[in-house]
Amino acid sequence: MSLSVSLSDEVADALADGRPVVALESTLLSHGLPPGRNLDVARRLERIVRDGGAVPATIAVLDGRPRAGLSSAELERVCAPGAGMAKLSLRDLGPAVGLGLSGATTVASTSALAHAAGIGVFATGGLGGVHLGAPWDVSADLGVLAKVPTLVVSSGFKSVLDIAASLEVLETGSVPVLGYRTDAFPGFYLRDSGFAAPWRVDDPAQVAAVVTAHRGYSGSGVLLANPIPEESEMDRELHDRLLAEGLELLRERDVHGKEVTPVLLDHFHTASGGISLDANEALVLANARLGAEVAVALS
Repeated sequence: MSLSVSLSDEVADALADGRPVVALESTLLSHGLPPGRNLDVARRLERIVRDGGAVPATIAVLDGRPRAGLSSAELERVCAPGAGMAKLSLRDLGPAVGLGLSGATTVASTSALAHAAGIGVFATGGLGGVHLGAPWDVSADLGVLAKVPTLVVSSGFKSVLDIAASLEVLETGSVPVLGYRTDAFPGFYLRDSGFAAPWRVDDPAQVAAVVTAHRGYSGSGVLLANPIPEESEMDRELHDRLLAEGLELLRERDVHGKEVTPVLLDHFHTASGGISLDANEALVLANARLGAEVAVALS
């Protein structure tokens, strides 16, 4: 995959020296969290990765240039209200770069750009997947994981998606799915989605061993599913009620396609009184911490 990526000096030096680097996405910051809170989380994510012994590489496209590793000013720009950052999946990189535009990268585009930059570990919140009631509507996240050998650390799929169908798509793409210290596949806001994790690993060394072995046999990525911290898990009854309300909202508004997940997540954030935002923040910080530990083990 011949994608051009500009590296910050810090990231370039780390890669040249063989030191661990962890990629971080920018869509979570520009589209997933409210202004002010997003910049605080962005800085905390980078600090957690550094505290774990790795170098953070937040990825975004700025003025037509894919960047891995952002300066403080660039991070502020990504998080600024009204910055006009487009949401860029892999299919959108060509138009954004060709037209000199700026945008935040999703799981799909961040995975691809991380790999192009030589970064093998990427920590995020939740993956896109197959939409409930719309099996033809499949996130590009899954297709990219099948083609790019990046280790993605997440808390499973966003819980507003069809978990069973999404896991089947990953199986078709030969993507190993590892539950971290759990036999249950996590459900984003919930520690247990109701489905089993195909494989279990209990420490970063085991993860590194699996990833290294897998890369010897396949060019696909690996999903490391890390449950949300127990103290931050949403109440299941609240979660299920909000999901039912959100699905009804979609029917009333006749929402389809790429607008489905944002509408559902916005309902969760609003109707839960911020509980889901707190959960989202807790799980992505935990994933960044684990991503750093695994990157160190891999290096």
